[in-house]
Amino acid sequence: MEEHGLSLFHLEEEGVNLKLKKGADADAIREALGGLAAIPAPVAVPGPAPAAAPATEELPPAESGRAIESPMVGTFYRKPAPDADNFVEVGDKVSEGQTICIIEAMKVMNEIKAETSGTISEICVEDASPVQYGDALFRVT
Repeated sequence: MEEHGLSLFHLEEEGVNLKLKKGADADAIREALGGLAAIPAPVAVPGPAPAAAPATEELPPAESGRAIESPMVGTFYRKPAPDADNFVEVGDKVSEGQTICIIEAMKVMNEIKAETSGTISEICVEDASPVQYGDALFRVT
């Protein structure tokens, strides 16, 4: 493909369908970006200058403990069923491998287990909230 300057090669015969593509598909990119051209760009409007922050402004409290992060994208649930008790509460002691929540992804309920032993010091996500990969779910001290 390099030698002949090809960006696309397609062969189809007797049950074989081979398609080789080099680089980005310009048509697909144009099609994806086509809808964006119709959206007007935001215009910056000058406003009043922000007030200077006081010199003794308090910093937010430092996060303490080790975070247990979401291993996937999905919906976070604190309990196994709507009428059941929560898996864990702040102050509960957990051991490594103990189920601490469920994340629903593509209609599959995935039990999330504690990666370490300790005490739950914070629950970082509201029940039935969407989570992303790497979001902190709990903090354990």
